[in-house]
Amino acid sequence: MEKNAILSHPTLIDLQAALQRGDTTCRAVVTAYLENIEAAQTLNAFLEVYAQEALAQAEAVDAKIKAGKAGKLAGLVVGIKDVLCYQDHQVSAASKILEGFVAQFTGTVVQRLIEEDAIIIGRQNCDEFAMGSGNENSAFGVVRNADDTSRVPGGSSGGSAVAVQADLCRISLGTDTGGSVRQPAAFCGLVGLKPTYSRLSRYGLIACASSFDTIGIFAKNAQDAALVMEVVAGKDPYDSTSSSRPVPAYAEKLTLEAHFTQKPKIAYLRQTLEGEGLAPAVRKAMQVQIERLKAQGFEVEVIDFPLLKYSLPIYYLLMTAEASTNLSRYDGVRYGYRSPEVEDLEGLYKNSRSEAFGREVKRRILLGTFVLSADYYDAYFTKAQKVRRLIQEEMKKFFKTYDFILSPTAPTTAFEIGKYEGETVEIYLADLFTVPASVAGIPAISVPVGKDEKGLAIGLQIMGDFFSEEKLLAMAHYLESQSK
Repeated sequence: MEKNAILSHPTLIDLQAALQRGDTTCRAVVTAYLENIEAAQTLNAFLEVYAQEALAQAEAVDAKIKAGKAGKLAGLVVGIKDVLCYQDHQVSAASKILEGFVAQFTGTVVQRLIEEDAIIIGRQNCDEFAMGSGNENSAFGVVRNADDTSRVPGGSSGGSAVAVQADLCRISLGTDTGGSVRQPAAFCGLVGLKPTYSRLSRYGLIACASSFDTIGIFAKNAQDAALVMEVVAGKDPYDSTSSSRPVPAYAEKLTLEAHFTQKPKIAYLRQTLEGEGLAPAVRKAMQVQIERLKAQGFEVEVIDFPLLKYSLPIYYLLMTAEASTNLSRYDGVRYGYRSPEVEDLEGLYKNSRSEAFGREVKRRILLGTFVLSADYYDAYFTKAQKVRRLIQEEMKKFFKTYDFILSPTAPTTAFEIGKYEGETVEIYLADLFTVPASVAGIPAISVPVGKDEKGLAIGLQIMGDFFSEEKLLAMAHYLESQSK
């Protein structure tokens, strides 16, 4: 079987059927992905590829398939963002301060994949400590969009998105703090799921902002994302913030009829379609989807969300505050980079951190430290927490009336590499439509809904009530079926 045919199975279930029939093998699948990775090095999606290890894992899974003992994810080739711990493998958060650091344990979500016979093929490039909206902040180089290599893939999980986009693996695990799965998914034409905060364990995730960080999934279709969610979701004794809610069989309920006796009621946010920074092609794609849903019998209404304009500043106040605290552990003393040019302890701290942290990370540490300072704590941090609660409460009210809320995933399509260099506010605005779900802690999914005049992907974001991933995946699956 030719390489392209080996990777042509549209869903994991189709691939597993081929494996059962003996049409292909896990080793052949991994080999095909490795060849693609080798041919696509200019994209800079992977920081490290576990070639021999992945081939060995593939052979072990092939043996399990023959013996009838294979796990639920047999044949699934996965890449993991370089902020997820995998024991005895390097993890650096794409930062020089952790370059060469080897994980001492495996994070829960990664471990659950392995236990169901998923094959980990490598660790993927990202913005340093997951801080960025374009994947231009990595200490190990920019990641490039496979549709147009002069453009960004989105951030911070850009390498994870490009790896799925360019057929370098079937699934990627990324992280979403303020949109870092959904926005790259939109830029790369993928399904990108950010679950409810607490639905997936954060144990083994290098923290950026602990009350926002959520592990998310990149896939080419909702069914594959649902199958992975069934395995990785659920309570974890190592993470006290993880939810003890039962994990549904997501992939078994991918139709709207499984959740609704009549068509779900949908809202869209007026402010997201009237903003000045919204690209015309994105606005048109959104309007087309709204009109199509109405024509198909869905009740679709516009709603006002005046608090939207506060979501972005609230997010950046709280995220930088939490990041400055989380990153204080990188001090040159316990682990990671240590400056060779020091004479005393204070010099060790200053030199190690100034030499090894990148510019954007330094900026956010400084902002967060300012927000948490004694003189400004109440004026900024405390007030931001109060407004965050207001946003959460407003979202809860919406979901008493509506099943889903729609918005563009991002205001524009993928922008040129270097376009916003030095323009901090402009790059932060790329998160404008994704941060409300992050601030509220609700689940959201980005699905591809077309391309602009330059052939660049456009994403539609669907937000749902807390723990409504089943319904979000079903709605995403419905939109996929309508676009075929």
